[in-house]
Amino acid sequence: MTTYSLKDITRPSGGFAMLAVDQREAMRLMFSASGLPAPVTDQQLTDFKVNAAKILSPYASAILVDQQFCYRQIVEQNALAKNCAMIVAADKFIPGNGLPVDSVMIDKSIDPHMVKRDGGKALKLLVLWRSDEDPQQRLDMVRDFNQLCHTNGLLSIIEPVVRPPRRCNTFDREQAIIEAAKELGNSGADLYKVEMPLNGKGSQQELLKAAQALNDHIAMPWVILSSGVDEKLFPRAVRVAMQAGASGFLAGRAVWSSVVGLPDTELMLRDISVPKLHRLGEIVDEMMARR
Repeated sequence: MTTYSLKDITRPSGGFAMLAVDQREAMRLMFSASGLPAPVTDQQLTDFKVNAAKILSPYASAILVDQQFCYRQIVEQNALAKNCAMIVAADKFIPGNGLPVDSVMIDKSIDPHMVKRDGGKALKLLVLWRSDEDPQQRLDMVRDFNQLCHTNGLLSIIEPVVRPPRRCNTFDREQAIIEAAKELGNSGADLYKVEMPLNGKGSQQELLKAAQALNDHIAMPWVILSSGVDEKLFPRAVRVAMQAGASGFLAGRAVWSSVVGLPDTELMLRDISVPKLHRLGEIVDEMMARR
């Protein structure tokens, strides 16, 4: 079996500049919020994701896709640039309590053999972290996911995202991100995808201190995601996170959210999103060169 390597999803500099288009019902809500007439169809989501893959993949070291809306279409249309690896989301989102994603399980319909045959290099698993839910269940799910990946020659990427506890009104997001890292930061995955501390806000020094505290608890390479971070602040967030020990980013919203719902999506992706992603890649290379 071909061995998996993080180099499969990095830039030549060794840093990660990865694009996410695996948002599902969350993306539909973004289209609805943009003012497009309802209902937003599955085909609209698929078209946007495939266009984003075609136009943005030359500037990404990897792209994260979902099986529900775009994995097969991206493969069949040969939408990815040769320099861009494919990562497939292997998480099944379970709605509830008014949320599009209330809980998560490993998607049993994902065929890792097919992913590998289609040129995929990794699978990704969202892990919702709540302080009042059983940590052993999370650890067991991550263990099973790592085994699924590694026995099939694929990289394992976990994405712990913190949520308020179900049975308590108090929630300290920053402390929860640290606690999640303490629990899952040495869980045997290959890459840890994490929320940016302070949502990327605050002074440079405050941000660096918070990112360094996170780095202390993650015993594997890690990257930041962009959800919750103002897209204008995201380039600084990448720079500061990498100064603290991160190795890049795996992000979607900071790159393409501002073009959702605009006319002539392809032109907008080229004119607005390509420069953003290109600049983020430059920051990753620059920060890796300093190591």
